[in-house]
Amino acid sequence: MADLFGQDAPDASRGDGAAAADAPLADRLRPRALGDVVGQEHLTGPEGAIGRMVAAGRLASMILWGPPGTGKTSIARLLADAVGMRYAAISAVFSGVADLRQSFAEAEKMAKAGKRTLLFVDEIHRFNRAQQDGFLPYVERGVVTLIGATTENPSFALNAALLSRAQVLVLNRLDETALGALLEKAESLEGPLPLTPEARTALIAQADGDGRFVLGQAETLYAAGLAAPLDPAGLGSFLQRRVAVYDKDRDGHYNLVSALHKSVRGSDPQAALYWMARMLVAGEEPLFVARRLVRMAIEDIGMADPQALPQCMAAMEAYRFLGSPEGELALVQACLYLATAPKSNAVYMAQKAAWKAATDTGSLAPPANILNAPTKLMKEIGYGAGYTYDHDAAEGFSGDNYWPEGMEAQAFYAPVERGFEREVKKRLEYWDKLRAERG
Repeated sequence: MADLFGQDAPDASRGDGAAAADAPLADRLRPRALGDVVGQEHLTGPEGAIGRMVAAGRLASMILWGPPGTGKTSIARLLADAVGMRYAAISAVFSGVADLRQSFAEAEKMAKAGKRTLLFVDEIHRFNRAQQDGFLPYVERGVVTLIGATTENPSFALNAALLSRAQVLVLNRLDETALGALLEKAESLEGPLPLTPEARTALIAQADGDGRFVLGQAETLYAAGLAAPLDPAGLGSFLQRRVAVYDKDRDGHYNLVSALHKSVRGSDPQAALYWMARMLVAGEEPLFVARRLVRMAIEDIGMADPQALPQCMAAMEAYRFLGSPEGELALVQACLYLATAPKSNAVYMAQKAAWKAATDTGSLAPPANILNAPTKLMKEIGYGAGYTYDHDAAEGFSGDNYWPEGMEAQAFYAPVERGFEREVKKRLEYWDKLRAERG
């Protein structure tokens, strides 16, 4: 069983729940009550969802969704204690169908004896769809109250049927205050950390919201028996730098992509550059970032600045030519260009509208006047009849009809009053005026 910080906790059968004196620091600091869990007061406090359930003495099945080291396991264990339920835990990483069947059989046996079971399932998203469905009858019958823990977005990782029977509760990434509180608890046991105030701040920043990590690093510092406090530079050389939490094919990946895209769309170059840096520092493939920039240039800028797309294509080629890290500067330039460019989604909206019209209208033929007539028969049946060569018309504009018979002229593209599209809009309005004058 893992505690708040992911360390192995002692067996629940130990009377006072106290950890051995030589146990890991995180084990010795594991919470003894829900009020001891730091950083999740929005759930565990009197007005939080968990606090209200405990006050009522009755738990609903729930999914605890949050980053590593934020207290999911400890909350589940403490919930069982708070409402007097039997606590049972399995991990989807190490358990299979046989383990599930055994857990349910034990829960049914205990239910007949009048003891309810809280079944904690760590990494529940790792169970496949069929295994997740196996929980349903036991949850519906009240054999177990299910507490699932996941670091993945439940919307994508869990069955809809399971989600409909469990409340999803979101745990916060531990902020600076919460991580500082954990270090204070460590110091109450082990004494002051051998760090300058600046290095302490750096240690908290390196933890990236993970309580398990910050206590593990604190334990390493204590064990080293350092003679003098470390400054930030000394801390950086002493401790292995933590890699940012970023799984390129999972939820964290898409969250950062979304943050980058929306920052560009919102014309915030500083935030856009930060999110792009987060992706690249965490190991994202730079050409993936380049492809996303190309998409933004088309979707969110388009004709408002026609140079946005060439800028992004040039940045992509520059990266291919230079490689990392030099080529990443070209991606920075493209990102800043997009974020500071005038915005328009008129091209994007025009595409969606035109595609819908093409689907709705089926196979309407073009009007005869704009059809080529390479044969005598085609000329005789009217192909090309009445066509005006626009270059021969006044002002290079004939105003002919180019829409199929039976379909009114449509307006898919509506340029905005920003950037180059302001000029495009003037052109369209001018041509509409000439078209109306010429009937």
